[in-house]
Amino acid sequence: MSAAGECGSFTVESAGRALAEACRSAGLDSSDTSLLRLGSNAVYSLPSARVIVRIGRSAADLPQVERVARVARWLAGVDFPATQLVPGLDQPLVVCGRTATFWVSEQDREEYASLPEVADLIRQFHWLEEPESLGLQAYDPLAEWDERMAGLAGVSADDREFLGQRAEELRKLYGRLDFVLPYGIIHADANVGNVIRDRDGGAILIDLDSVSLGQREWDLVLTALYYERYGWHTREQYEAFVFHYGFDVMNWPGYPVLADLRELLMVAWLGGKVDGEPEVRVEFDRRIRAVRTDGDRHDWRPL
Repeated sequence: MSAAGECGSFTVESAGRALAEACRSAGLDSSDTSLLRLGSNAVYSLPSARVIVRIGRSAADLPQVERVARVARWLAGVDFPATQLVPGLDQPLVVCGRTATFWVSEQDREEYASLPEVADLIRQFHWLEEPESLGLQAYDPLAEWDERMAGLAGVSADDREFLGQRAEELRKLYGRLDFVLPYGIIHADANVGNVIRDRDGGAILIDLDSVSLGQREWDLVLTALYYERYGWHTREQYEAFVFHYGFDVMNWPGYPVLADLRELLMVAWLGGKVDGEPEVRVEFDRRIRAVRTDGDRHDWRPL
């Protein structure tokens, strides 16, 4: 593991400097790099090497990144179809005060799996028995709520107050839920956007950042929300998902609370991105208005 000085705020420029240093350390050519997205991580593609590089915001997150790397190596060891670290590299690295990991690029073009494949993969994932060596933590959906609220500087004080009060209400309701599925390993952000097709056409699970121990219902609620509230999945697609997983979370009495909580987290996440992004501001305003008035959500745009 190498270390370097701090690179300042997390921008395209500073992440790019960390990328260049990380690639030099790993012996990879970064001349044809393209930025895929800048969010919690800066994600880059190195097409000629078929590598995806993830640059994290801060070296302070190294323990979490190391845990993600352990999860990836464990899944590879049990032949579970998931995103894989590039073999033969000493990683994660710390460069310019940020973390860096290198992942095998599984696609030449973006393609997502079908909902039945998503359900099959989630069910297979839930069957796994994780070793204690992974050091997985218990999942708490509101564990980072204070940090998320601190990022809402571009949101009105009234909306921030509403989000905070609603989070506390849902925290109490969540604590009273009677879950029916077995407790165990969860992906914690399971949805069609995190199951892609590899070059051979197989479905693989990606984005292992939040893998933890928790309630399995949490891994089903996003797909239900996308169908029931937003219309992003059709009824036929959702019924196929339920059939393949073997459980309909919408028939569980705790579903409305879980759905409200997941939705609130989505809205707050978007609220942290409104500054300088007019389209995001419009979408946030649409969503917060619907949540506050219990309005229709079918005009929400997938982001």
